[in-house]
Amino acid sequence: MAQISQLGQFVSNALEVVEFKLLRDGQAIEDAESFHPDMAHQIFGEKENIFGYKDLKIQLFYAAGPFDVCLQQSYSKKIDDLKLDGMKADEIEAPIAELMPGGCIFTNLEEFKTQIAKKTAEFKPMGDKVMDFTLKNDSPGGPAPREFVIHRCTLETPGFVKFHAKLESIIFWFVDAASHIVHDHQWDFFLVFEKYKNPKGEERFATVGFTSVYKFYSYPEKIRPRISQMMILPPFQRLGIGSKLIESLYSYYGAEENVTDITVEEPSDIFQNMRSAVDAKLCKNLASFAPEKLKQGLSKEMLEEAKAKYKINPKQCRVVYEILRLGATDRSNPQEYKEYRLEIKKRLNMFYAKQKRDLARAEKRGVNVANARAMLPSEEQHIEQLQLEYKAIEEMYSEILKKVNQQV
Repeated sequence: MAQISQLGQFVSNALEVVEFKLLRDGQAIEDAESFHPDMAHQIFGEKENIFGYKDLKIQLFYAAGPFDVCLQQSYSKKIDDLKLDGMKADEIEAPIAELMPGGCIFTNLEEFKTQIAKKTAEFKPMGDKVMDFTLKNDSPGGPAPREFVIHRCTLETPGFVKFHAKLESIIFWFVDAASHIVHDHQWDFFLVFEKYKNPKGEERFATVGFTSVYKFYSYPEKIRPRISQMMILPPFQRLGIGSKLIESLYSYYGAEENVTDITVEEPSDIFQNMRSAVDAKLCKNLASFAPEKLKQGLSKEMLEEAKAKYKINPKQCRVVYEILRLGATDRSNPQEYKEYRLEIKKRLNMFYAKQKRDLARAEKRGVNVANARAMLPSEEQHIEQLQLEYKAIEEMYSEILKKVNQQV
């Protein structure tokens, strides 16, 4: 028992002991903002524990522009030194280095500082600029406006493949089931960088985030871009940069005649809500989405205009319509509010109604559907479930509308 208690001192939670910092040109390490990973199971196993070190601390310093990385680790005691039944500490450097192209990772901090000083000075955004924007601080005496640029790259863009491989190394700490991009020339990449001045007043660029888009074939001679991965580095989150990145996709692909519409690969709830806020903001000013037209129901005109202007697909257009119609609905007007609720519940009820129709048709053909019917909720249960689903949707749409109104 004493040995088990002693071993517990040598188990570290990777989410707590791993620390990231993005180092800008001329910035002291202690001044850089630190952040921790959201996950570590893809590096250290399902339990996300590191065994064999007491008071373990792992620091990963990334050069904010070129994204070279330096690993620093420290601990007060290692279990190997105790010689307990041949127990050995887990490897730390090897699994982290595997994330980097060619396993290239600095472990000497002074060498890292020397090497990246030159790389950072030479680093410039690669590819073609598709958007620039400024984030202003409205509070008196607050920080100066921050400038950002978004560039599009392909696998043919000089220097991009090597840079993106380094950028991918951080994805595994924040995106579940992350994987390296397969080299296929149908990929487009949109990178976000912040312009900043070093202490000498020289212009530098810091990497902020990226999204990858795969261009699927769409019959007969068009393409259907699908957003695959998107990541905004933690120090830049909650600033509206993700929304700007989505807008840049619409701006770029919206001008392409051979694009049918834009889709998303298995979006998370956070991403879907951000996307819906951007789409609603864009469609709000379209003629077909005028308040009086929204109250008449989803129209072919809305579907066509949203697709033609912003490449929004029909399924997403329906979401946008529901959000904007809620915004145009006077919830203090009983009849108007009731019409909106019925409109949403009608859509929510479609799957349940289809199940009942399918069972009825099967019964007519003499199929025994007793077990299937037993699995369906009763009418009373369904009505209760429908109300809960509607309430959750209205709350979600209300939050999205707040963002839409802030952006306009």
